[in-house]
Amino acid sequence: MRIAVVGTISYSMVSFRGPLLRALTKAGHEVYAFAMDYSMASEEQVRELGAIPVRYALDRTGTNPFRDLHSIFLLRSLFRGFAIELVLSYFIKPIIYATIAAQLAGVRKRYAILPGMGYVFTESGRFPGWRHRALNTLLKGLLRYVFAKNERVFVYNTDDEQELQKLNLATSVQLKRVNGTGIDLQQYPQVAGRTSPVTFLLAARLLKEKGIREYAKAARSVKVKYPEARFVLLGGIDTNPGAINKDVVQAWVEEGVLEWPGYVTDIKPWLADSSVYVLPSYREGVPRSTQEALATGRPVITTYAPGCKDTVCDGVNGFLVPIRDVEALAERMIRFITQPELIKTMGDASRRLAEERFNVHAINRSLLEVMGL
Repeated sequence: MRIAVVGTISYSMVSFRGPLLRALTKAGHEVYAFAMDYSMASEEQVRELGAIPVRYALDRTGTNPFRDLHSIFLLRSLFRGFAIELVLSYFIKPIIYATIAAQLAGVRKRYAILPGMGYVFTESGRFPGWRHRALNTLLKGLLRYVFAKNERVFVYNTDDEQELQKLNLATSVQLKRVNGTGIDLQQYPQVAGRTSPVTFLLAARLLKEKGIREYAKAARSVKVKYPEARFVLLGGIDTNPGAINKDVVQAWVEEGVLEWPGYVTDIKPWLADSSVYVLPSYREGVPRSTQEALATGRPVITTYAPGCKDTVCDGVNGFLVPIRDVEALAERMIRFITQPELIKTMGDASRRLAEERFNVHAINRSLLEVMGL
């Protein structure tokens, strides 16, 4: 079968969907990997996975309807040109574009992966009330339409599954829950965590709703009593409307609150040199970075937010804290400083959780089975 996998950036296609592309090609299918920003290097990486890279136009954060229509009709032409028989799209905007384009191109088998509900469904104070309501209403209408045109919509957590039904965007029959993107556990072996100095790590897009400000405030609070503790922030400046300004991050660095190496292509050495992974996010699907931390054997501090709470058994492999609660976050950080033995015991529990819940090969087998592939 000729399959189009439609995403956004090529890094995500290779790093997050690479095992899925390989699984599809090993099953004998001809796979076309659609992304917006291929380089010669990333194209070669996709070919090594057995798939065919295809560049297409996509404005991830824009709201220009003419650009959107152009992208849809371009996708329709590409689907027809490659004689695509099944479309699998992921992330909200590609799901909308690819589903409509597939319908126009006569592609009957359509599936979608919704890794998370997206910024319009996250209360972050990013937009004025009227604009948020307008975007929310428009997006709900579009999602209700395109979800109905897909045979199945894969979601990553129970909260998203229930909310989609509550909002009448999809039915229980349409939805299928899987445990996130998954991790190749062989590529992320467990390594002993650093115990001196205790080093906290957060890797995320520098957006408000990722809890970046809360992380910095908690770090400042902890450093008053434990100045030797380290707080590392990984991530580049984002073009998203909710991005944190570079000057703000640089001020934290100059104050001595955070270390900020910026965006890195490989998180593994940073995880290996850390003690505890922290993600104070307001909402996720099932965060990939946390799955990587679990596999590496890191305790995790995260929030009770949808998706985040699926990665931690509170008090077993880490701690859960309320969203935006800087005081609770700082208190849990201090626990690891005053009780460094937790870094190993909770880290061991994290690895076990990764093996039980986030094995990428088990997750991909489930995807292929549901799609009849």
